[in-house]
Amino acid sequence: MTALAVESFAPDMVQFKCGRDFAAWLGLVPRQHSTGGKARLGRISKAGQTDIRRLLIIGAMSRVISRARHKIHAESWIGRILSGKPKLVVAIALANKMARLIWAMITRHEDYRDPAMAAAA
Repeated sequence: MTALAVESFAPDMVQFKCGRDFAAWLGLVPRQHSTGGKARLGRISKAGQTDIRRLLIIGAMSRVISRARHKIHAESWIGRILSGKPKLVVAIALANKMARLIWAMITRHEDYRDPAMAAAA
């Protein structure tokens, strides 16, 4: 469903310079209040395409909840962040990461490569 929503509602991905720009368009990145070379990040803006953002957050939340069932190793990216942050914050971070991956796969015309499989090879 998420792939169909991205295909339907998102503009052409070459319009975005990087994955962060796409995630910002979705409303999944913190607002920046930077000055003098010092980056100051605020709250998540939630301004953007609500349908895709909602689907990404639902998918990320299901992955975070599965961590509670011990299907994700504590040494993994999600496991390390989950040890110190609330579940919803981790789900938003994972949704942001997923949005950046979607942008990269579409702009590079590549299929998804599982990091676990890449590490094993």
